[in-house]
Amino acid sequence: MTFVLEARDLSKTYGDVNAVDRVSLIVEAGALFGLLGPNGSGKTTMIKMLTGQTRPSGGLATVLGVDVTRDPVGVRRLVGIIPEQETPPSFLTAAEYLEFVGAVRNIPDIETKADWWFDFLDFADKRNVLCKDLSRGTRQKLMFTQAFLHEPALALIDEPLINFDPIMQEVVKDYLAGYVKSGRTIFLSTHILEVAEEICSSFAILHKGTLLYTGPVAELTARGDHLPSFFLSLVRKDRNG
Repeated sequence: MTFVLEARDLSKTYGDVNAVDRVSLIVEAGALFGLLGPNGSGKTTMIKMLTGQTRPSGGLATVLGVDVTRDPVGVRRLVGIIPEQETPPSFLTAAEYLEFVGAVRNIPDIETKADWWFDFLDFADKRNVLCKDLSRGTRQKLMFTQAFLHEPALALIDEPLINFDPIMQEVVKDYLAGYVKSGRTIFLSTHILEVAEEICSSFAILHKGTLLYTGPVAELTARGDHLPSFFLSLVRKDRNG
């Protein structure tokens, strides 16, 4: 069994606030892993720590064998990332931004790869539009593209479907399912429980920075549980103490 991501007692504090409190989890290669929780539960902070964007206050984490504290740039070099807020540079066109990503990541034949994504996500007509003038949905397409342009072994993506219409959501869900079938791994943060139940192979539930549960979706299905109802009962129980 190969683990592409491992966290042990990972924590992040801001003053007196424990945004993430000693979370331990592992993600196997080829998984579509869902990190679930209400708004403010610590999901985005977890992804920022696991991608070297925020330094942990405590604990350890390795991503694709790289220590996130010792070599945060090395982690970001290997993985694909979709941040919570889509923020492509406002002064570049969509095509220029992908050319920039290709140059930074040394991606060969970047124009051909970018053309494929423009067609696949149906925004070729926006390739020469400045990022500041793109709609939120189109910016989301662009950020999705930059995360997968180099075909990373692991992508960590924060609420990737939130700005997509229903048709594009289906396109992206199918893509993610195919991506993990090829042996690569997705770490997906979301609060859309129905999507997580549909596409994730395993999941973890965070609430107020604390890990409440982690396990395969198949275990819930086998005992006749549904992820949304299981999630709500667990979070409500934790909230009521």
